[in-house]
Amino acid sequence: MRQLFYAAVLLGTMTFSGCALNKMMQAAEEQAIDVTPNPLELHGEEVAFTVDFQLPSKMLKDGITYTVNPYYVYGDKEIALDAVDFKKADYPNSDTEPVRTSQEFTFNYEDDMNVKGELVMQGTATIEKNGKSASTDRKTYATGIITTSQMVMPSYHAAYADHGYNNKEELIPTNVNFYFDQGRSVLKSSELRSDRGQKFNAFIADKNVTRTVTITGTHSPEGPERINSNLSEDRAKAIENYYKRQMRRYDYKGMADSIEFILKPVVEDWTDFKKALADYSGITDAQKSEYTDIVNGSGSFEEKEDRLQKLSTYKKVFKDIYPDLRAAKTEVLTVKEKKSDAEISVLAKQIAAEEVTADTLSLEELMYAASMTPSLEEKANLLKAATKKNDDSPVAHNNYGAVHLELAMDAEGNEMTTLVEQAVTHFEISNKKSENAEAYANLATAYAMQGNYEKAYDAVSKANEMTLSSENERGLMGVKGSLEI
Repeated sequence: MRQLFYAAVLLGTMTFSGCALNKMMQAAEEQAIDVTPNPLELHGEEVAFTVDFQLPSKMLKDGITYTVNPYYVYGDKEIALDAVDFKKADYPNSDTEPVRTSQEFTFNYEDDMNVKGELVMQGTATIEKNGKSASTDRKTYATGIITTSQMVMPSYHAAYADHGYNNKEELIPTNVNFYFDQGRSVLKSSELRSDRGQKFNAFIADKNVTRTVTITGTHSPEGPERINSNLSEDRAKAIENYYKRQMRRYDYKGMADSIEFILKPVVEDWTDFKKALADYSGITDAQKSEYTDIVNGSGSFEEKEDRLQKLSTYKKVFKDIYPDLRAAKTEVLTVKEKKSDAEISVLAKQIAAEEVTADTLSLEELMYAASMTPSLEEKANLLKAATKKNDDSPVAHNNYGAVHLELAMDAEGNEMTTLVEQAVTHFEISNKKSENAEAYANLATAYAMQGNYEKAYDAVSKANEMTLSSENERGLMGVKGSLEI
């Protein structure tokens, strides 16, 4: 008996502990953390900054320590900084007012920190007696690092705009609905012979690389449909079985093993009915309200359907709306066909050499090819072809100007002057097509290289009013720093 008592006490303690941790994690979502300066700055050999913490009142609990763990993350590395502990005993007024404190941090700057970095923090609540804990997600609170060397030395930066091409795997949804007779889950031959069915069969026959097939089975609300609790699932399975038969027919072989089938039977749910009713023009808005009042009101699914049947317009709604609710809705996610990086590079060079037509690649693919080559001369040829392919593209003109800037940074005398002038022309064209931060950031560099610091600073100000990528923002801050000295 005593063992049962202790077990009950232990279970109650564990339940209470878990509840307390969950509540603290919910409260932690409302904490405020401010970092100064932001972005972080390098002074000498150290990065120093101050963090102001504010925790909501009533967040801290007796016997639980809340710890904020800061990390500076850069590239594929991170360094852990000193943790900050919060205990209720240290903040006697924490039940009635927010907990506020400040903490200074420093860490040594390393040469490999010249990449994009972030100051992230994670909160962890730990029960002091048993060590049980829960943690928040990591969140970013500052970026870094502005280096002193960038701000002291003359700084130039070529800001390339995003080429817009996604070389990662992309999935394309294909959707088709099949409809069933009342109370039945047999896939009708008339559905397979329909335009929808024939197109779907042709789609399967194409043997597209497929990741998932999601089938949502549904039913209409009336009795013959409602009483069969397996109807929605059986309809979804009917489509799954048909799809798998067709895969065998078209000899999918190993491809079929990688396809995930996801069945989602929807039972006693009014969502589709309410959507169909909202789009239905066969009855008045006042009559529609009679349906929504019942559906959104009290009572079981069956009771609501019984009340619907008493409405004067029920037969019309039953005839026009209900059949479309007896369905299996299928969504197939297939992999979008794309050229390999090597194919894109080869074709881009052929376009630049006018060996193939510009339509061989999209504008985004052409500019992506330019981003892949380390050769500035080749990059310039590809981006020139991009401006020819679409003279209205602000991105193409900006990036063509940016490569002129990079070439100018390696040149001297008249060659440098000419390259900068050509770059300015394309940045101005880019902004005429559509004002953008990258073109203004590049104009700041170009004007600085020409010695026109007033115009350069104006361009910096305009770029700062817009959104830049982290890399281009860092480059612009370097240009701004050199202008301010």
